[in-house]
Amino acid sequence: MIRNYFKIAYRNLLRNKGFSFLNISGLAVGMASAMLILLWIQNEVSYDRFHSKGDRLFEAWSLDRKAVDGEIRAYTPTPEVLAPALKKDYPDIEEVTRVGWSQTVLMKAGEKYLKGKGMFVDSGFLTMFSFPLVAGDPNTALREPNSIVITEDMANKLFGNVHALGKTIKFDNEDNLVVTGIAKNLPNNTDFNFEYLTSYERKTAKGWIDNDWTDFSIRTFVLLKPKVSEATTTEKIKNTIFKYSGGRALTNLFLYPVNQLRLYSNFKNGKVAGGRIDTVKILGMIAAFVLLIACINFMNLSTARSEKRAKEVGIRKVAGALKQSLVFQFLSESVLFAFVAGVLALGIVELVLPSFNELTQKQLDLHFGNGYILLAFIGFILVTGLLAGSYPAFFLSAFKPVAVLKGSFKRAHAWISPRKVLVVTQFTIAIALIVCTMIVYQQLRYGAERKAGYDRSRMAYVFLEGDLVKNYELVKQDLIAKNIASAVSQTHAPLTQLWSSGHGLSWEGKDPRAEITFNRSTTDGDLVKTAGLELVEGRDIDLKNFPSDSSACLINETAAKIMAQKNIIGAWIHDNPNTWHVVGVVKDFILESPYEPIKPIIFKGPKAQSNVMNIRFNPARSIAENLASAQSVFKQYNPEYPFEYHFMDEEYERKFSNEKLTTQLAFLFAALTIFISCLGLFGLATYMAEARIREIGIRKVLGATVRSITALMSKDFLKLILVSILVASPIAYWAMNKWLQGYSYKINIDWKVFAGAGSVALLIAVLTVSYQSVKAALTNPARSLKEM
Repeated sequence: MIRNYFKIAYRNLLRNKGFSFLNISGLAVGMASAMLILLWIQNEVSYDRFHSKGDRLFEAWSLDRKAVDGEIRAYTPTPEVLAPALKKDYPDIEEVTRVGWSQTVLMKAGEKYLKGKGMFVDSGFLTMFSFPLVAGDPNTALREPNSIVITEDMANKLFGNVHALGKTIKFDNEDNLVVTGIAKNLPNNTDFNFEYLTSYERKTAKGWIDNDWTDFSIRTFVLLKPKVSEATTTEKIKNTIFKYSGGRALTNLFLYPVNQLRLYSNFKNGKVAGGRIDTVKILGMIAAFVLLIACINFMNLSTARSEKRAKEVGIRKVAGALKQSLVFQFLSESVLFAFVAGVLALGIVELVLPSFNELTQKQLDLHFGNGYILLAFIGFILVTGLLAGSYPAFFLSAFKPVAVLKGSFKRAHAWISPRKVLVVTQFTIAIALIVCTMIVYQQLRYGAERKAGYDRSRMAYVFLEGDLVKNYELVKQDLIAKNIASAVSQTHAPLTQLWSSGHGLSWEGKDPRAEITFNRSTTDGDLVKTAGLELVEGRDIDLKNFPSDSSACLINETAAKIMAQKNIIGAWIHDNPNTWHVVGVVKDFILESPYEPIKPIIFKGPKAQSNVMNIRFNPARSIAENLASAQSVFKQYNPEYPFEYHFMDEEYERKFSNEKLTTQLAFLFAALTIFISCLGLFGLATYMAEARIREIGIRKVLGATVRSITALMSKDFLKLILVSILVASPIAYWAMNKWLQGYSYKINIDWKVFAGAGSVALLIAVLTVSYQSVKAALTNPARSLKEM
């Protein structure tokens, strides 16, 4: 029996090739879109969930004991001396590891030079986390100060096919480290990103450990013993930093699961307030909507052929077929269609996956060798087929044999019908997506057009590494003397990034109870000229003409307003252990997010350490000439290191990466939604044309023109689109208003957005139904009246 159902379904598929093509293509596009999104979601939710001890892995987070800037903050940096104290004082903790911030250093093996990204970790890192070694012992690989673990890719780059274990690497042009382990290449679903790991024992041996309990500079991870409660341990350790700092660090500790870090890393007033999970939920809803629209399209196209299938149903019922068997038959057809569409969707996914990966910066792939993936795909097809075929199956199987054979079963003029509701649902979703896309784009443009406060053009930065540290002044002099650069300055971090902040700063007249966070950086002078900043008051730091400027500082307007000094120039700012005197105030500029208020910032003078060289290239020469000349200078003074530069305008553009990705994805799936919806609209237009063919014939005999008949048929569809606009507008407004609440610097939603989206939907609908309307209007009346 089942075989017979599928045989009939297969014959219907071949008999109606045009109908089958439309049905399968719409369903395939919807399924492919949903599959792409689901692949992305699956990758996101699997981040760092592969660790075998994952249920016992936690990161130690810092939590303010009192409000700073009016809010209780939770943040990841912890003191460098925390990890040993936790392991020593609390038996519930099995192992700890410190993880330093990622560093890119030069590594040399023989005659090969290569830069690699990695970090300092304690020896327990490899036993706590599941980053298996293909060579070496994870229990001992990082115990010695001169040990280094590298990934397979790094080993192949440095040593080729030669076995790398035991080989020596010249690290950062300074130390000779021995390869004690080779790790498998990292999976694409981890937030850890390294090509090498070096031991914290090396930092200890060199005396680089910061023993200050008030300096929060690294991340700390702990592994609890089996059956130990996270809540109980948090209660025990929460006062550790406060106790060891002698009350100077007003900070508590709490443990946070490693497998939650990816999706739930945003905190508000000390409580979890979402994170990437919000994006996952939004894209999950889009996947559901796109698939639902594809299924609705299938329903409309199937029921549009109701008249052709009606006689078949009537004859089958007269012959004794039960409704259940008819339902099963039609569901079999929809499952067959879904299977063909699913195979086609797989082809589409494989075809567009490289572009989708490039768009989302992922490395997604379909692994059908995995039984779970295969079962999920089969289940996906069955669910889609049953969902898409449910309404047509029950609709067609419900025909009454007598009504069918008399031709009186159709109700084309019903004001409300399931098909019309489905079309309204389709276009409501489509219009809402168009509105959301337009608003996201406007917010992106609004942030991009906000004045940055400094000149990003023809400006680049280079990290101070190797011999650049000691040869900085020589490099600076050569760049200016050879007209390569018009200005050069050092800073603690690139001007597009924040590397340091603190709320322990004080000044004369400050309320001792106030906790105000200052962003911190450094400069050796010439910052105003190099960055194109605007001086509001005072001057730039100038150590040549003012020797005392080694302890000078620059602040921005926001900082000056907060300090509220009558004479801000000359005011002193104490930031333990140093004191800085203000020599200049610069106009506010964007350091962090373009969508957030500007925070106070202090640029400490030459006495503070800097890590970045900023270069303002000579505008009289081309960028290519400047770069070629600069490369020769850097090669002269830092021969071991490649000349690597970063343009400031390109770095600034990365601040909009999340909004750009959201805009692109929203536009992509809005376009697909419209495309699939139009196929559904085409199906309904076909049905209406078939149902009203006799009416059209009579109207033409009585003198109706093609234009009037086309208008008559089109207006019904326009009414549906207008209803969709009315339903979609408040939904989209509510959703986007809630989304914009996450931004301090944001647009106001304009009614023109809804008018524009509605106009686009109306235009597309008119173009879609025009073909069927005109075709019906041009039909010979004699042929139409034969249907009577």
